[in-house]
Amino acid sequence: MIRGVRFDGCYNFTIDMMRQRLIIAIISTIAEEVAILVVGWWVLPMINVRIPLPVILAIMLLWLAWSVFTYRKGTDALLRRQIPGLVNLVGSTGVVVKDLSPDGLVKIRGEMWKCRSREGLIKAGTTVVITHQHRLRLIVRSVEADAGK
Repeated sequence: MIRGVRFDGCYNFTIDMMRQRLIIAIISTIAEEVAILVVGWWVLPMINVRIPLPVILAIMLLWLAWSVFTYRKGTDALLRRQIPGLVNLVGSTGVVVKDLSPDGLVKIRGEMWKCRSREGLIKAGTTVVITHQHRLRLIVRSVEADAGK
C-alpha cells in the first residue's frame, strides 16, 4: 500500500483514502438497495400499498445508476486541482503593477489582485509577498524590506 503519496503532487487524497472511500460507497449503496427492496416489498404492503416487483427493481436499478454517477462526479471533484484563490495565495510573491499607496494592483501567478501595502508606498515593479488577507483584499509587504532586516 502506498501511504502519504499525493497524486501528481497536488491532491490531498492518498490511494488508501480513495480505496476506503470506494469501500464505503459500495457498502452504503448495498444498504440503500436493501432498504428500497424491504420498504417496497414488505413495509408498503402492510399499509395496503402494493408496488409490482418489476417497478421496485426498476427503482433499485435507477438508484444504483445514480449512486455510481454521484460517486464518479465526487471523485472527479476531489481529484481536481485547486483553483488559485485567497487561501492558497498567502505566502506567494507577486510584482506591483500599480503603485501601492497603500492600495494598488499586484500581479500574482498571472492574475491581477487588489492589494494593500503594510508599509505605505511601494513602487510599481517591486516584488512583494502576500502576508494575509482581509475579506477580498490581499495584504502585502515588500520583499526588499524583508531582505534589509
